[in-house]
Amino acid sequence: MPVPPAVVRRALAAVAALPFLALTAGACGYGSQADHGIRAANVSPRGEKLSADTVRIGYFPNLTHATALVGIREGTIQKELGGTKVESTAFNAGPSEIEALNAGSIDIGFIGPSPAVNGFTRSQGDSLRIIGGSASGGVKLVVDPEKITDVDDLRGKRIATPQLGNTQDVAFLNWIAEQGWKVDSQSGEGDVLVVRSDNKVTPAAYRSGSIDGAWVPEPTASQLVSEGAKVLLEETDLWPEKKFVITNIVVSQKFLAAHPDVVEAVLRGSVNTNEWINENPAKAKAAANSALESLSGRPLPPQILDPAWESIEFTDDPLAGTLDAQARHAVRAGLLDAPDLQGIYDLGPLNKVLRAAGRPEADDAGLGAG
Repeated sequence: MPVPPAVVRRALAAVAALPFLALTAGACGYGSQADHGIRAANVSPRGEKLSADTVRIGYFPNLTHATALVGIREGTIQKELGGTKVESTAFNAGPSEIEALNAGSIDIGFIGPSPAVNGFTRSQGDSLRIIGGSASGGVKLVVDPEKITDVDDLRGKRIATPQLGNTQDVAFLNWIAEQGWKVDSQSGEGDVLVVRSDNKVTPAAYRSGSIDGAWVPEPTASQLVSEGAKVLLEETDLWPEKKFVITNIVVSQKFLAAHPDVVEAVLRGSVNTNEWINENPAKAKAAANSALESLSGRPLPPQILDPAWESIEFTDDPLAGTLDAQARHAVRAGLLDAPDLQGIYDLGPLNKVLRAAGRPEADDAGLGAG
């Protein structure tokens, strides 16, 4: 049965009272606050410039954006750009990164599927293209084991997602509906109380008892486990072949049209970075953690870093079919009008890079431009 209104009011009041806890969470770091980028450790622009003096790249200070973290820090992307300089900026939320892309403050961004879809549809298909993949997986439902031991125990409980309508929020609402439960997508009220809580606040909310669990990406999920939570479900188990897109690479259509050589070079750097990550997981994990430390002032401890890293797969494939499915989930949840995603992908530059490397081309699931 639905959560009683009194419980809803108490839970929402408790979360509303958490701003002071956000200071604690921010002090703990883990990449929670950053507005500056990272610098390449050993590589500087040298050689001939491409068609642009600079390429500005945005990303999140999250392990699911490790392609950007590692590729920029280790200089793998800069190497492919010659004399064209990489400038990087870290964002804490998808909407702000999309705004920066639309405003011309960044040219290329590593970003989740929901913000990419929203940015594309709200501009009537004029703002961006998805040009490559970056990561799959890395999302878990973690719960208080003293209150929740199986799926049925979730009824009446307070479960956090990062933001109304974000990728994890949509996934959780869709999963709730598949259980036959009812939740109002806007308010979060129903058989389960969905509490929208910023990832940097969620661990403090869990410690305070304001939430009973969370459907969240890494490293927040592993941070909650370090606080005593247990993994009830991994989202990878819900998808065919245990793969779904968590991070894509997008580009401003204006920048793509004006500087295709720069876009191709960034993609070549991304492909090389993912290859290095997959061949050198220990070194790559350390490099990603060093990048997080430079952004937040504190690295992830091993008990959080290790399990979080293990649950993420780094891939050049944008897994276009899963993005299309995620968009349909958002429509069913009432969070998105049925979108026209035709043209959201332009995988021509990526497939050129993949062919040159002797690797299979990526598929756009019929949603390619032109």
